[in-house]
Amino acid sequence: MKTPMLPTLAGAMALWLATGTGLVQAKGYEAVDVKNGGTLTGTVLFKGTPPDPIMEDLSKGKNAEFCAQHPDATKDGMRPRHKVQVTDGKLNGAVVFIQNIDKGKDWKDETIQFDFKDCDIFPKVSVVRRPPRGVREGLVQIVNQDPDILHNPHGYAVKGAQRKTLFNKPLPSKGDVADVTKNLMRMRPGRDQHFFLQCDQHNFMEADARVVWNPYYAVTGKDGAFTLDQVPAGTYKITAWHPYVGEVTKEVTVGADGTANLDFELTSK
Repeated sequence: MKTPMLPTLAGAMALWLATGTGLVQAKGYEAVDVKNGGTLTGTVLFKGTPPDPIMEDLSKGKNAEFCAQHPDATKDGMRPRHKVQVTDGKLNGAVVFIQNIDKGKDWKDETIQFDFKDCDIFPKVSVVRRPPRGVREGLVQIVNQDPDILHNPHGYAVKGAQRKTLFNKPLPSKGDVADVTKNLMRMRPGRDQHFFLQCDQHNFMEADARVVWNPYYAVTGKDGAFTLDQVPAGTYKITAWHPYVGEVTKEVTVGADGTANLDFELTSK
């Protein structure tokens, strides 16, 4: 008889919804008019000794003559590659974001652009987001800025030692653009947090980004400072993350029209 299967199906549906993979997850973040929003400011500090730079020999491999002209390279083509940049104890390239917020200010109308230039990728640390339903372009693009150099951007979602390919797109000429917005639809809430970008032609070309699920984020500069504005009054979990240092999460209360301060200290691995 087939009727006994109906309660099982109903139970499975109930579990699907209750675990947040159904209606709750599909709802996602909601942009609303934020009245009397507060501001969160702070600084991300670094404790310990930054790791030594990776010394990359650009005089070897593909397009060696061109790549060895990197602005940071020595006369013999050796380039120091700093994965952790610290200035006076302040951590550069940390992403600070609110974790537990489901409604608030709208997303910025912007395109995140990664430039493949001088056999390098800029910016080194950024953010990316999973595009909303119906949006297939305009959120993230990659541009080849090097003349007569084939670059091959390869994007991954990283979790621990595992990598999931999101896209692999050759850019053979200067000015070529790869819009990878639709490819980021493969990122999954609750699983994908770290986006890694590399050139398959020059594997020393790397960049990282945090996957964000709401517009409350900031990337620190040399001063380690960050500001999150238009935050609805409430208590939130705030995370400071760096791809090669780790992350720290703290709780803070932001009052209406108020300013809260929250500093982070990330420790050398």
